[in-house]
Amino acid sequence: MRAMTRIRTLAAAFALAVTAGPALAEQLSLDAISDYLDGLGTARSEFTQINADETISTGTITIKRPGRVRFEYNPPEETLVLASAGQLAVFDAKSNTGPEQYPLSRTPLNLILARDVDLGRSGMVTGTSYDGTATTVTAQDPEHPEYGNIQLTFTADPVELRQWVITDDTGTQTTVVLGALEKVSNVSDRNFSIVAEVEARNR
Repeated sequence: MRAMTRIRTLAAAFALAVTAGPALAEQLSLDAISDYLDGLGTARSEFTQINADETISTGTITIKRPGRVRFEYNPPEETLVLASAGQLAVFDAKSNTGPEQYPLSRTPLNLILARDVDLGRSGMVTGTSYDGTATTVTAQDPEHPEYGNIQLTFTADPVELRQWVITDDTGTQTTVVLGALEKVSNVSDRNFSIVAEVEARNR
């Protein structure tokens, strides 16, 4: 019950943040969203994650397009998720074994980390909606729809990614609500290196 209350509070806060934008914002085109993602470069934000079991996690995300992302989860989890070199790795602070690894191409997150994002590609976008303030786009790998999909929510003026919901290949949903994505510089590729992280933990 307490978890549901927290989720409702979070949803209400997100709705308030979205509606705080210009009242006459227009629905974003797929080209505008693709251009925004292509130009995102390196950016960082706090995030709140709503898990499939209704628990809530928080942390910091750093994105370095193309192909790299770092999720640092706050205590008590202290999990680290890295994407680089075509792989996604989950490091569990409570485990003495190596990370769980998956091909990044098999996860819907790959769609926004690709070198060239083209949401106009045939079969990639399966749905769009607009609530008067935010534009939501549901996308999938058109060659492998069985990998799941990602539902992206953007506000306009300027274009900003605010939230995504990933549905994986098992049908499990995970929601990530972002704070303000701030562009950053001088973030070393080593921060995303799975090999470097494994070596550091084995010292």
